Amino acid sequence: MFQVASHPSAFGLHNHGQYQSSPHYQNPAVKLPRNLARPPFADIPRDAITAVAPELENVPTEYIRRGLRSKAKVMLSGNAALAASLPSSLPKTHLHSTMTVPVRAPSDNEYPTHILAISSSSSSSDQVRLFPVHSLVLASQCARLPRLPPSQANASSSQVTLPVLPMSVPSPAAFAILHQFMYHHRLDSVLKALFPLPANFLQSLSHQTIQATLSSETTLRQLSNYLCSSASSNLQTLTAHAAHVKELWQDMAALGLYDPELWDTIDLAWEIVLGALNLAA
Repeated sequence: MFQVASHPSAFGLHNHGQYQSSPHYQNPAVKLPRNLARPPFADIPRDAITAVAPELENVPTEYIRRGLRSKAKVMLSGNAALAASLPSSLPKTHLHSTMTVPVRAPSDNEYPTHILAISSSSSSSDQVRLFPVHSLVLASQCARLPRLPPSQANASSSQVTLPVLPMSVPSPAAFAILHQFMYHHRLDSVLKALFPLPANFLQSLSHQTIQATLSSETTLRQLSNYLCSSASSNLQTLTAHAAHVKELWQDMAALGLYDPELWDTIDLAWEIVLGALNLAA
């Protein structure tokens, strides 16, 4: 089984001290850092690319990623073709080396190459979550993954047989967000998955909007006010939102997902939730 090392935890959510001054969230039961540290950048290993796509040995990684973005729709359709028949989770004891899944879509979809069986590296749960995935999508974006084994997927008009790849990450729930992002690269979907924000802010959200918002105290306060109100100033709810952001940060660091736009989005989410906690305190 692949185990993606958990990023060192920078904070806990219970029974710790408190920060001394605003804008840190101050509560005797919760200790939150002012920022979520970004790990040192690491390039995608070339052997990770050639292990899954030998024909791309001399193609720059950024060019590969741009090409994958243009194919995102057809790859997501391939994933969706399996979704109706693929269970969302299974006990570890029910896993096999391959899985045959009925499909209900035209053959022009680009079916995934593997099924990831994702377990938590931070709990002893017997359950794994299942994600269909294209190996090149992972290999071209996750610098800290081991080399993926080649796929020997078999597809017919009615079913597809895929190798099952067990993998451990800090948070399977957070991985679900990253799994989708690695295909569609929608920053609004990442924020929407973390906590409520105004629809007019999320509409047509761009990286430039993220950066401008990080520089605007007024907009940050408005978004924190919105989040605080949506939680009815409930500290437990807001602390849960902070935990979701922290788990996404841990998975990104563990996988080596060094996407600057995504990291800026995490920074924004952290600013908003810290502000909301301060307003509710």
